[in-house]
Order: sequence, then C-alpha cells, then structure tokens
Amino acid sequence: MSAPLRKILHVDMDAFYASVEQRDDPSLRGRPVVVAWRGARSVVCAASYEARTFGVRSAMPAIRAERLCPQAVFVPPDFARYKAVSRQVRDIFARHTDLIEPLSLDEAYLDVSQTKTGLPTATATAQAIREAIREETQLTASAGVAPNKFLAKIASDWRKPDGLFVIRPHQVEAFLAPLPVGRLPGVGKVMEAKLQELGIATVAHLRELGAAELELRFGRWGRRLHELSLGIDDHPVEPERPTLQISSEDTFEHDLRMDELEPHIHRLAAKTWDSYGRELARDPQRVARTIVLKLKTADFRILTRSLTPTERPASLEQLARIACDLRTRVPLPADTRYRLVGVGLSGFTDRDEIPIAQSDLFERESTE
Repeated sequence: MSAPLRKILHVDMDAFYASVEQRDDPSLRGRPVVVAWRGARSVVCAASYEARTFGVRSAMPAIRAERLCPQAVFVPPDFARYKAVSRQVRDIFARHTDLIEPLSLDEAYLDVSQTKTGLPTATATAQAIREAIREETQLTASAGVAPNKFLAKIASDWRKPDGLFVIRPHQVEAFLAPLPVGRLPGVGKVMEAKLQELGIATVAHLRELGAAELELRFGRWGRRLHELSLGIDDHPVEPERPTLQISSEDTFEHDLRMDELEPHIHRLAAKTWDSYGRELARDPQRVARTIVLKLKTADFRILTRSLTPTERPASLEQLARIACDLRTRVPLPADTRYRLVGVGLSGFTDRDEIPIAQSDLFERESTE
C-alpha cells in the first residue's frame, strides 16, 4: 500500500531584504535597491527587482553590482529588522500547520496535508497565507504547491514575484518533461554540461536515458537523477529540532579561486553568527564548539575542514578568522575553482559540559 500523497507548500518572500527596505523608506520604492555595504570586500545580500533588471544578483561582488547599475541605491543590511519580519511571517505559517521547515529568513516548506484551519485545499491554504502576509507585513510572497518539496520549490519560482503556482499529482511528469535539467536540485553548471555532452538537455531526455544507464555513469547520484526526472522525492518536511549545526552557504554565479573567497566567507560567517544568536536566545544552555568551512569545487568535489578550539567560539570575528584560516588546510592547486562556500558552527553541547581539548582538524571529502 503506497503512502498517501503529501500536500507541500514552498513560500518564498519576494526580494525580501530589499522589499523590507523599500517598504520602510518610501523614497526607495520603484528604484534599484542593492542591500550591501559598498567596498571591494563587500558582496550583495539582496537586490530589488528593479536592480535585477540590470543583472544585479545576490552574492555578486558589490563593485560589480555598482558597475552594472550605477544608479543603484546601496543600503547596508539591517538583519534585526529582517528577523522581526521573518518572525511575523513564521507566526502566519503556524496558524495553518506545525510542520514548518525554515530554509532561511525568507523561505520555508510547509506540510499542509492536514491543517489547523480546515481550509479545503492546499491551494486555498497558500492563498490565505499570501493574503495574510500582504495584509500584516505589507510585503508580497510567492508560493508553490506540489506533492513534494523539490516540486514545490520549483513552483514557487514559476510566477515570481507575488505569484502562486500549483503542480497537481497528475501533472508532475508532463510539467517536468520540457524543463532544462539545470532546474533539478543538485544539477549545477558542471553536471549540466556533462549531461549535455550525452545529448541530455531536458528532463524528458534524462528520463529517456533510464535509471540503469544513469546509475552506470553517475552511481547513486544517477539513480537519484532518474527519480527526480519522474518527480519522485520522499523527503518529509522537517520541523525545527535540537540544533546540530548552523551554517550558511552560497553557490556562486561564476566559479572563484581560493584567494577570492575571503569576502564571501566573512559575509557567510556573519549570517551564521546571526543565526547562532537566535539559537542562543532560544536555548542559552546549548553552545557550539566547532567551526566548519565547506567548499565545493567546480568539478563537484566537496571538502569540509573544521576546527574545535579549546575555547568555544565567542565572536563573529573569531568565527570569520578561523573559517578563513581553514582554507590553508585544503591541499589543492592555487588555480582550483570553487562553485560553493559555506561557513558553519557545529558540535553543540551543554554550556557547562567540559569539552575535550581538540585543536586538530577534522577533514572530509566527497564527490556529489
């Protein structure tokens, strides 16, 4: 007997940081807003839709954004304000379901297979959530409705901004068939190029190659690709549980060298430290002791380097410094290109627990 189909929402606030700035400062409305500090070491945290028309994107160096859009208004990020709005949005979600999986301040998965409100459909629930967000925060959100998480995430992007898109179970395979394979989760530019070498440009082409051939060429990842091509994803929505790790990561628009990663590491360290502060406010007795640097090379090798100092990390500056220093422990050529970097905190224990002194590095490497 097959498991009942889930009803999953992915709700994504539209240009969240930039939209908050435009809401709170009417003079910014209709103008290209870039949320970032100016300077050579700064990167874009968010861009309004007006700025995106010039090619400005998050994680882009601020200097490049300024070249693309000289008339852009640069606004320094105010994470305290963004967190306050995020809490408002989370409260709206919680009126409908307890099965909420936050992905960041501005997006989350919701399992609305059963809801608190008794609304008749997942689509009606998504509409009610979006209307409440608009009314209570004066911001807009886009939503996707689908039988599973990865489809819901694709759907939420389908009619952005301020859109709603529904993929019903009987529509899944037909919806996926014409999409570029790059729309599937985990298929980045390198994997997309490898598939195109095999004549695979769309999900339909991928499906036609078959599970056996994909597994022969790509191992377990090939089998997973075949499942995704059919719209199969059994991962449940996972509500917040005791924290094991807090991290922030970004996939770059263009692959970068190691010596270009420092400003991104500092930016991601700030996001991770901000999340850690929220965790400490929720549970002051659980503290992190390990600093983690994650890298993914252009050819999809994943390398993790971590350090557990004798004293637990006590400041953003310490987190950023150690994360940057961990780069020296990556034994790859200087011209290696990286498509992703992440900064994390792990090793959560009770504050009063005496840690085992550990200054050695833990190293892990895998291939996606």
